[in-house]
Amino acid sequence: MRKTCLNAVHTLAKQDPRVLFIGSDLGAGTLDAFKAEFPERFFMEGVSEQNVIGMAAGLAMEGFIPYVNTIATFLTRRCYEQVAIDLCLHNLPVRLIGNGGGLVYAPLGPTHIAIEDMALMRALPNMTVLAPADAHEMARLMTQTLDWPGPIYIRLAKGNDPIVSRPEDPCVIGQGTLLRQWGQVALMACGVMVHRALQVADILAEEGIVCSVLNLHTVKPLDKTAVLFLTAQAKMVVTLEEHSRIGGLGSAVTDAINHGMRANHPPILRFALPDAFTETYGSQNAQLQALDLTPEAMAQRIRLSMPE
Repeated sequence: MRKTCLNAVHTLAKQDPRVLFIGSDLGAGTLDAFKAEFPERFFMEGVSEQNVIGMAAGLAMEGFIPYVNTIATFLTRRCYEQVAIDLCLHNLPVRLIGNGGGLVYAPLGPTHIAIEDMALMRALPNMTVLAPADAHEMARLMTQTLDWPGPIYIRLAKGNDPIVSRPEDPCVIGQGTLLRQWGQVALMACGVMVHRALQVADILAEEGIVCSVLNLHTVKPLDKTAVLFLTAQAKMVVTLEEHSRIGGLGSAVTDAINHGMRANHPPILRFALPDAFTETYGSQNAQLQALDLTPEAMAQRIRLSMPE
């Protein structure tokens, strides 16, 4: 997904001379082709994320469209004030590409684990938040970032994640993608958890429990119409995300349902990461398994939580 995203930046740069790439202490070889073709539009600034955001803001004010790429925690936690004041306050078209959203960097410990990145970005006025499910969806969304008004945060997963999006489905910023039609249980997910949502649906289907699956690749602005449509038909709503339970997709969906239906809505079950820093090291999958976020464990909890 990361390679697809960065290659898309190169493609966009060929189409539009306003496109710039700014990296912060990225590995050798990152976008070498971009650097060779457009050296005047390629910048590698070192460990200076706050300054990078200010630099991107200044370039955006001069008419450029900067794509800034570094590790998600450094792009969100470390320079939060600069993102808020320099970018969002002025509604500038800067694209923030966060490597390793969620538990991708779990082997490096809590300093690198982006468990609250979507909450931080979602709280900022004018900010759009994207969490694509796979590389194909990333490519389709990236083409739309060129002329999108205002700043965008783009959350990258690990890479080589299973392809679950379908070319025949619409893929539009701000609109959810319905991967499974009507169901007793409405599964709503973003990022790599979309794949797990489909696996949960398959497990429960064998027991006669039919699930709809809504891919909410845009966490903000949320597709409230799709959320409320599925909620109105379901006995239970389930959200799945690789993010803290505070402020992410589950919060956004719950807010939409509470505001849109106010009463008589079905129960909401939220699968997310706990409100805690990790104390163990290990792979992304090992961490998800330890937190009972495997398809089997989530299906079991849904089964036990189903209303009569």
